[in-house]
Amino acid sequence: MKLRPLHPRFGVEVQGVDVRTVTADRLYPEIRAAFEEHSLLLFRGQDLDDAAHLRFGALFGPVEDRSMGRNGPEPRMDNVTNRQGDGTIAATDSLHTLNLVANQLWHTDSTFLPVPALANLLAARVLPSSGGETQLVSTRAAWRDLSEDLKARARKMVLRHRLAHSRQGISAELAALPAMHRWDDQLWRAVWRNPVTGDEALYVASHACGVESMAVSEGQAFIADLIASATRPEMIYSHAWQGGDLLVWDERATLHRGLPWPYAEERTLASICISAQDIDGLAQVSP
Repeated sequence: MKLRPLHPRFGVEVQGVDVRTVTADRLYPEIRAAFEEHSLLLFRGQDLDDAAHLRFGALFGPVEDRSMGRNGPEPRMDNVTNRQGDGTIAATDSLHTLNLVANQLWHTDSTFLPVPALANLLAARVLPSSGGETQLVSTRAAWRDLSEDLKARARKMVLRHRLAHSRQGISAELAALPAMHRWDDQLWRAVWRNPVTGDEALYVASHACGVESMAVSEGQAFIADLIASATRPEMIYSHAWQGGDLLVWDERATLHRGLPWPYAEERTLASICISAQDIDGLAQVSP
């Protein structure tokens, strides 16, 4: 197993590994150490069906269930795709496509859930002719760049997260859908300390709609400033997808977004999130 840097400040390509052969005792400890240290892992040339994808993801922890039990007890994929259940490609102006467009805001997955995510495992399935890149930044690197005064303020802050908030910025009709209100607002501290490395990282998202003890407008402005600082152009790693690519990133220490593509073409990325546990520092990010 070899590691090749992807960006000067975070991320590595993991070479020489077929993730289908990884087990808890074989290579996973080394992969997990790289995950904790570098926050973003790229595996190229993988041949993953749903079962292999889920099996590899389960090494990191419990696979997230956003259906709230409606899909049954077994873990399932939660693909990011504009292909609908009836086989058609969603219209460009449809709510389905607009929900995908909302993923083009800088965000961290699952901050709106009662249990946030530790990791996302995202794999290429069907790629468009152009566009559709996934961009990531390190909020650990962003944290290191903050002034000591801002760090002290952020350590005391608790952010309020709501899925409908990020969708409101795209479409009021989208934000009003019942699916966007399945969960109550969630409160998380603005800084997540990695219990393995000791590194701190900003924990923000487009879902963050306010700061506790601040006026709404003031809190939202502060969140916007934090995200803008973390996503300066020189901070961004932009991943141009190739068939067989698998990205694994640390939700505690990154922000990400998708980029547009020709929406009449299919773009399908196989996706699962892994729920954070106490061993991942969950308790200390809870207010």
